[in-house]
Amino acid sequence: MELKDLGELSGPIVVFGGAYSNFQATQALLAFCDKRGISGHNIIFTGDAVAYCGGPNRTCDAIRMSGAAAIAGNCEKQLAAFAPDCGCGFDEGSACDMLSVGWYGVANRELRDEHRQWMATLPDVLVFHHHGRRFAVIHGGISNVSKFVWSVSPEHEFEREINSLKELVGPIDVVLAGHSGMAFKREIDEVTWINAGVIGMPAHQGVQTTEFLLWDEQGPQFHTLSYDWESAQTEMIQRGLVQGYHNSLETGYWPSEEVLPSELRRVSDKG
Repeated sequence: MELKDLGELSGPIVVFGGAYSNFQATQALLAFCDKRGISGHNIIFTGDAVAYCGGPNRTCDAIRMSGAAAIAGNCEKQLAAFAPDCGCGFDEGSACDMLSVGWYGVANRELRDEHRQWMATLPDVLVFHHHGRRFAVIHGGISNVSKFVWSVSPEHEFEREINSLKELVGPIDVVLAGHSGMAFKREIDEVTWINAGVIGMPAHQGVQTTEFLLWDEQGPQFHTLSYDWESAQTEMIQRGLVQGYHNSLETGYWPSEEVLPSELRRVSDKG
């Protein structure tokens, strides 16, 4: 488990995850940062630069050139190792598992070696101080990089991850996480757990915008990101990435709900 300490950060920070090979969304996120004078050290990336969409190399180029502080998600770990699958934590044989074969094959085939080498250097955890608090940044969980922790997960799951994290890095006030694809905030005793969401895919809520986190003098604020999803969708179709996620950019819904807790599935499919 590799740890990197960013020291003391001042001023506003932007936290985002799951760029997912969506170059258009990555461009829009970095344009937001540039407009507000937020650069380099104050941009935090929670992993999974490459996944469902059609621009793996351009997306990595943009993140790397931004100077963002990044950690390795499961996709970085798998691609760096030339592994045969994404390691996303989907149940074997599930719809999500089968759908991943298409996009991972494209990413694994097209990703340049320089990006794999960069991914191999990324730490598992970042820590830093900001506005009097100590932060730790992880991807899914400390117990498993591809662990899904949801807004509705039992409190004991959060407690177990937080305790393991404290054993590794010491006292913390805030956990910043990614992987699950939906932004949320939970208070677990004295620790605030925040999932910053992802920018490369909508959060299964029927809207085309995606999500990220801004933390400034007013505290943490979730923001929606509008971007040129039509161009991103066209790029996916041109690359043969038509297993269902290309439609998600338009509909705002994932092609499968198998990975989701029942409470987070579409209302029309409940009961």
